[in-house]
Amino acid sequence: MPTTHTGPESRTDSRQPDGDLGADGARTFSPWRVETWNQRVLAPVGYWACTRLLIIVMVFSTGENAHGEVHLLYRKWAHLLQNGSFPVGDSTWQYPPGAGAVILAPTLVPGVNYVQAFIVVTFLADAVILGALLRVGSRPGRSLAGAWVWVLMLPLMQYIPYARYDIIVTLFAVLALVLLPRYKALGGAMAAIGAAVKVWPAFAVFGMPWGRGLRSAVLGFVASAAALIGIMSLLFSNSFGFLQEQSGRGVEFESLGGSALLAARHFGWDGSVVYQYGSNEVVGPYVGLVGKVLVGLSVAGFCWLLLWRVRARVFSTATPADAALAAVLVFVTTSRVISPQYFIWLAGLGAVCVTFRHSSQRLVVGLLVVATALTTVEFPFFYEKILHGHAGFTAVLLLRNLVLVVATVLSCVQLWRSTVPRGKTGRGASRAPVDTAAGTGG
Repeated sequence: MPTTHTGPESRTDSRQPDGDLGADGARTFSPWRVETWNQRVLAPVGYWACTRLLIIVMVFSTGENAHGEVHLLYRKWAHLLQNGSFPVGDSTWQYPPGAGAVILAPTLVPGVNYVQAFIVVTFLADAVILGALLRVGSRPGRSLAGAWVWVLMLPLMQYIPYARYDIIVTLFAVLALVLLPRYKALGGAMAAIGAAVKVWPAFAVFGMPWGRGLRSAVLGFVASAAALIGIMSLLFSNSFGFLQEQSGRGVEFESLGGSALLAARHFGWDGSVVYQYGSNEVVGPYVGLVGKVLVGLSVAGFCWLLLWRVRARVFSTATPADAALAAVLVFVTTSRVISPQYFIWLAGLGAVCVTFRHSSQRLVVGLLVVATALTTVEFPFFYEKILHGHAGFTAVLLLRNLVLVVATVLSCVQLWRSTVPRGKTGRGASRAPVDTAAGTGG
């Protein structure tokens, strides 16, 4: 059975009523109680408000280049869904049935057009994520570093966070990880909703400790996923048509293998980049082999994650978030497609990790900040130059992917070291404190 420990953090955190004074003299933050607001909370809130205003301005000031996907794709999908069907024969629709609810959400906002309504929904999701991170981070023994990671990383992506629906997906993953320590079934339900929209939030429950708590989380996950997918399947036709479109994807040029092939153009590789299946993919010699290698790496990463799950014995409150970040990193890095908006996922997961002072992923999150900044150099700033073979900016893309590889390996190593006892005696099993609420109980 897993080793759990009740340290000072657990004794304080599990008994601390909202608004009471913590160990540092500050009150636990509650967005509904003004007396809990202090300078430590107001600083990230103020920075968030300013940067989100700039992001919204960028979305509209850059016109179709920024909100074209929302205007041309999301609005079209919403129209089809309003008529009772998921997109049919559309290679750009590659999402589970729950995504339909997210695409339809802006149609419920009155008095504005679809693009403006989408910004409103995304802004609200962003605000809820910040509120959750502030509330958890202001508890005794926790850290507001997570809130700062969230408010700092998204502006590095320019207008992208408010021009894609990934913030909304990330919201469910963040809520799942925040709720799991105390409300296992509800946390599992949040993970299920996110997974029904874009599969990766399912990893929120992957790092739960063995026992009754894990069973409660899985039960909440399965019940919620089945209910949501069932409802969407009853209301709309062609709910699972996305599977056929997803299987047809090739190697996108921003992926690990795609960027290597781009670099190979400078050494005689005879290939090109074409737009198909919703992204710019490389075509030419060895592309099929590269695609198979990436799939093989994903399978190997999944096998490692299963091995970790079997061998893990030391679970802390940070473990579910640490494991979720490591798992998503494995699949992002080895994927045939790496889109800039994927860094929104990593920002949310990384932010939850560093709210725990004993998280094993703090250095990994720092590397992800660097990778996000490099991604913005590649897109949107110099995207066309890379497509046309500019050597310098291709090197930036390669460097970004190298940082991703290092972050992924480091994340997995740190997760293993923090949770798998060394040797037969189980040495190292007491390294991380665990909240009482995050143990094996329900």
